[in-house]
Amino acid sequence: MSLVNSSNGKTRKTYTLPELQEAAKMMRGMNLVALTAAGSGHSGGTMSIMDITAALYLHIANLDPEKPDWDGRDRVIWSTGHKAPSLYLGLGMAGYYDVEEVVLLRRLWSKYQGHPHWLKLPGVEASTGSLGQGMSIGVGLALAAKLDKKGHSIFTIHGDGEVQEGQIWEAAMEAGHFKLDNLISIVDINRLQIDGWVKDVMDVEPLKDKFLAFGWHVIEIDGHDMAQVVKALEQGKANTGKPTAILAKTIKGKGISFMEDQAGWHGKSPSKDQMVQGLTELGLIGKIDYDKLLKKANDYQAAVDVKLEAKQPKFSRDYWWNKLDVMKVKMDPTRMGFGRALKKLGADERMVCLGMDISGSITISQFYEDHPERKPRWISVGIAEQSGTCVAAGLAREGKLPVFGNYGVFSSGRNLDQIRTTVAYGEFNVLIAGAHGGVSVGPDGATHQALEDIFNMCGIPGMHISVPCDSVETEKATAHLLFNIVGPKYIRFAREATPIITTEATPFKYGEANVIRLRGEKPNFIDAFETVLASQYKNEKEHLSIIACGPMVPEAMRAAWILKSDFGLETRVINVHTIKPLDVEALVRAIVETGVIVTAEEHQVGGMGNLVAAAVLQDARVHCKCVKFGMVGVKDRFGESGAPWELIKEFELSAEHIVKKAKELVG
Repeated sequence: MSLVNSSNGKTRKTYTLPELQEAAKMMRGMNLVALTAAGSGHSGGTMSIMDITAALYLHIANLDPEKPDWDGRDRVIWSTGHKAPSLYLGLGMAGYYDVEEVVLLRRLWSKYQGHPHWLKLPGVEASTGSLGQGMSIGVGLALAAKLDKKGHSIFTIHGDGEVQEGQIWEAAMEAGHFKLDNLISIVDINRLQIDGWVKDVMDVEPLKDKFLAFGWHVIEIDGHDMAQVVKALEQGKANTGKPTAILAKTIKGKGISFMEDQAGWHGKSPSKDQMVQGLTELGLIGKIDYDKLLKKANDYQAAVDVKLEAKQPKFSRDYWWNKLDVMKVKMDPTRMGFGRALKKLGADERMVCLGMDISGSITISQFYEDHPERKPRWISVGIAEQSGTCVAAGLAREGKLPVFGNYGVFSSGRNLDQIRTTVAYGEFNVLIAGAHGGVSVGPDGATHQALEDIFNMCGIPGMHISVPCDSVETEKATAHLLFNIVGPKYIRFAREATPIITTEATPFKYGEANVIRLRGEKPNFIDAFETVLASQYKNEKEHLSIIACGPMVPEAMRAAWILKSDFGLETRVINVHTIKPLDVEALVRAIVETGVIVTAEEHQVGGMGNLVAAAVLQDARVHCKCVKFGMVGVKDRFGESGAPWELIKEFELSAEHIVKKAKELVG
C-alpha cells in the first residue's frame, strides 16, 4: 500500500517506476517555478531529495490524502526543514491539495511557510527548521507506536551537513538502544552545505560505520536511481530488530546544469530566465504553465498588499521610507557593519573566528576573505552551535579573543545552557553574534526569526548586550565589545537593509544612550536630526519619549517626524544601543521630564520594554508621578514567512504603529 482510502483499505493509486521518475521530474519543475515566484528559498537540496520525495509520498508511505490525520498512516519528519518545498510538492502530488498551490511558497499568510509548520498545513507531521532535531522527534514517534502496539513506520529525512549536529547522534544512539525497527532515517548525501563541501567544513564520514556502531541496519544507494530508492525504502519498512539508515548519494541541484554541485545554490532561488532554462533542461516546457502559476502568485501578493495597507494607520501624508521628495534615506544591512569591523580588526593575532555554516550570510567570513594569512585563525565547526560555543570558551581560556555567530535564534537559544554554564559562569571573554534578529529576517519564517534572544541573554549574569541601530553603529559596537569589554558579550543585528542614521562623527559611548531630536524636515533624513550623548542633553520639555533599540531606532525617528508634522508633538527619541548595562539615568530623566514613554523593539514585546519599566519604576524620582507607559513589539506570537518590510507592517512594528501607541498615551 501507499496512497490508500483508509475507510475501506483500498489503494487510491499506484505508480510504476517510470511514473515515479516522471513525477520526480515534474516536481523538480514545479519547484523551480515556486522558488522563482517566492524570490527566495533553497534550490540545491530541494532538487537533490526529489526522487526520494516522489518514491516516499507516491509509492512507499501509507497515507490517505483525504484523511491527513488517519491514525494508521506512516509518519514522515523533514528534519531538514529548509527543504520544505519538496515536502509541499510531495503532499500536493499525493493529492492533499492542488499542487499548484505550492506556488504561494513563502508568501505572507500562506500555508506554505519557508520552513514547514504542522499547525498550518495538514500532512506536515512536525514544525522543523532548526537542524538536528527531526531524528529525535522520530524516536519519540517510534517509541509511541511501540507502546501502543501500532504497525506504522516513521521516516525521518536529513542532510549530510545536518548530521554535524550532536543531537543527531544522541537520537541515533537511542534508536539503536531501543531497537526501533519502525524507524527509517534517510540521509541526503549531496556533499554540500552553505559554507562549501561537507568534507571541508566538517567531515562526517564514514557515516555507514557510525550508524553501524550505534546498532542500525544501513543501506547505501544512489539517491537518483528510482529502482534503488524504492527497494531501499521497502527494505527499511520490512527490516526487523533495528532501525534503518538509508544513505542516499545525490547531487545538489540535480537536473539543472548551472545548479549541480554548486554550494552557492543552497539558499538561492532562480530568476525567471534561469527558471525557463531549467524547465527546458528538464524537458518540461509546455508541460508546466509557468506564466499561469506566476500570475497566481502575483495575484495572491496583490491581495496581501491591499490587506496590509488597510492595517497601516493613516496620516496626512505617506511617510513610508523614501516615499516623499524629502527625508530620503540610504539603507544598508546592520550585519554589514559586523563584517566590516572583523575585516578591519582581524590583524590582532588574538582574534579567532568560528564559522557555523552561514558565515557569508552573517558576514563573519569577512574576517579572512581578503586576508588569507588569517585563515589559520578561522575555525569552521559546521552546523554545531552547542559544541562551537564551548570551543570558543576553550579558546578564551587560553587568551584568545573568539568570535562566533549564527542566526540569533540559534546562537542564543540552541546553545543557551552552554552560554550560561561554560561561557558566562566561567566569565570567558567570548563575543557572540546574534544575526538576523527580528521578523525582518523575512521568508525563512518563524524558525529563523530571533524574537526571544534578548530575554535569553539578559537573564544571564555578567552578560553584556548591544543592539546597535544601523550598520555604522554596528561596526563601532563590534569593535568596542571586542577590545574594551572583557567577559561574555552578545551583539544583535538584522539581516535586511535598514536606514543609515549615524555617521562616524555620531557619538557612541558603550553603556550610555543617545538622545535624538528632530530639527526639521530636510532633503536627507539623517540631516533632519541631532544626536547627542544622553548625559549632555538638556531638557526641551518634549511631549513624550520613544525608547528604541536596533533598527527600530530609525522607525522611532520616523515616528517623531509624523508626530511633529501631523500633531505638533515634540518627541525625545532615545537610542538604547546598550541593553545591558542599561543607561538608567537617561531613561529616568525621560520619564520624569516628558511623562510619557513608548518602547519600541523588533522582539517579543518586553524584551527591552520590561527592562526599561523595571529601571524607571524603581527610581525614587518616579515615585508618586503620573507615568504613562506603552510598548511596541511582537505580541506574544511566533514569526511568519513574508517579505521583510511586509512583516514589519504585519507585526505592527512600523513608525505608524509607534505613532498610534503614542497618540493613545498622549491623548
